[in-house]
Amino acid sequence: MGKKDKEKKKKGLGAEKTAEKTEKKLKLKSKKDLAAKGEDDIEKIVKQIEAEEKKRKEVKELTVQPPSHRSNFSMTAHPDNPEIVFFGGEYYNGSKTQMFSDLLIYNTKRSSWTQIQSPAGPPPRSAHQAAIVSQGGGQLYIFGGEYTSPTESQFYHHKDLWCYHFSSKRWEKIEAAGGPSGRSGHRMVVFKHFLVVFGGFHDNLRDSKYFNDVYSFDLNNRIWKKLETIGAGPTPRSACQMFLTLDGRKLINPNIISRPEGGRRICRPEGEGMTHTDMFLLSVDKHDETFSKWRWQVVKQVGNRPSMRTGLASALAKDRVFMFGGVQDKEDESEDEESDEEDSGNFFNELYTVQVEGERATWHLVTLTGKKEPTEKKSRRKDKEGVGEEEEVEKMESMVLDGEEEENKQGPTTLTVESGAFTISSTIGTMETGEKSKEGVPVNKDVFTPSPRFSSGLVYKSGILYLFGGIWEDGEKDLTLKDFYSLDSVKLDTWNTIIESDIQSMEWFGSDSKDDEDDDEDEDGMDTD
Repeated sequence: MGKKDKEKKKKGLGAEKTAEKTEKKLKLKSKKDLAAKGEDDIEKIVKQIEAEEKKRKEVKELTVQPPSHRSNFSMTAHPDNPEIVFFGGEYYNGSKTQMFSDLLIYNTKRSSWTQIQSPAGPPPRSAHQAAIVSQGGGQLYIFGGEYTSPTESQFYHHKDLWCYHFSSKRWEKIEAAGGPSGRSGHRMVVFKHFLVVFGGFHDNLRDSKYFNDVYSFDLNNRIWKKLETIGAGPTPRSACQMFLTLDGRKLINPNIISRPEGGRRICRPEGEGMTHTDMFLLSVDKHDETFSKWRWQVVKQVGNRPSMRTGLASALAKDRVFMFGGVQDKEDESEDEESDEEDSGNFFNELYTVQVEGERATWHLVTLTGKKEPTEKKSRRKDKEGVGEEEEVEKMESMVLDGEEEENKQGPTTLTVESGAFTISSTIGTMETGEKSKEGVPVNKDVFTPSPRFSSGLVYKSGILYLFGGIWEDGEKDLTLKDFYSLDSVKLDTWNTIIESDIQSMEWFGSDSKDDEDDDEDEDGMDTD
């Protein structure tokens, strides 16, 4: 070895030792800070919770009230039963964060809630992923996610894989090497007899790391495998939307978001989030029977695409994917970079659909038609209004022709209305509406739509969309919701309320910038002697 090589090796060893010393100092400082807050090390907390779960011996099936306020939970439709399965999530009340590990089942036929308390279950988590398969009498798989300490001073990213067996009502922790590293905000879908995991992020409060790796878990042989991919694929990111194509042979990553999926959307300078609107197709090599070689391809997007946003909720239906809500952060370059104040973003309550054929994806903004109202018979309506059938037909044909000419001249046009913290956009010319009204039956345009939100749950079951929970920000308040709605995906008339919103009566224990400003103004305006 030459003299220069020896010097380089010494410098390398010196850098490693310095990094180790720095890490030890940071851990020691962290322990002191935690002791002052009355908190244990987060890894120790998670192990204690898991140990307590193992002490439970019997399975309990309880009839319970609906879920409490929460976001970043999993909400999965059972493929064989009229059930929607909820697991985990988080709730922040302005002072402390509460994590959940409850397993709740909503029966869509009876509109009832059941909680399964089973021994040795997974520790609490949020921003994890869940998938249900029919094999073995029905199995729910849970992978990854994060655990946040009550004071939000520590984060722990899980890398464990769990299976809940519906037949025995028992949890099983699957021990299999070679899986993804600890992460949250990733995505997981079922492809044939595999679980496929993509992306995610890891945050230890000092730095954030995003992933774009792809793993598969063989459900038959219980083996993890990191997949080999070729082609120009997505950059590292988290909180994307991922689903199977209609033929069930390929995976789609649309409207991918690179943003930590926690409720407060915490973002430090070194881990600043970026929003993407690209879309990719991931397909297995046709000549590879081992399903280990995959190819990325860029998908061309057309139609009425959503604006940049994060925190959408998505649900795969028979012939399309529905997406609801989301939030777009406001960027104000004029503000002081060191300012701790947070502006509310643009929140959305739009419903979109996307259909993928080949390497082309078509977006539609859904326009609800409203409930149909019973009316007088057609003949009576004609006499009453004094409008003949021929005249009505001519008017309708004229309107259609005028609309087509205008669209050909200008193309789709977008109307944006701003109101407070919300920006609502709609595009004319690329709308998707529900089941057409029969002739002579007018439509009530006063439809109900759930309030804007992000990090909610959306699922498709037996032709019905179900939407639950999420977060809406009001100034510095991060209000977590627990309302529940349904929508007929064929009629697309109006959202029906299953559980009403209680946002007006919610308690908030953190600071409220608006109230604080009002108090300051009152104090400044007081007369002093």
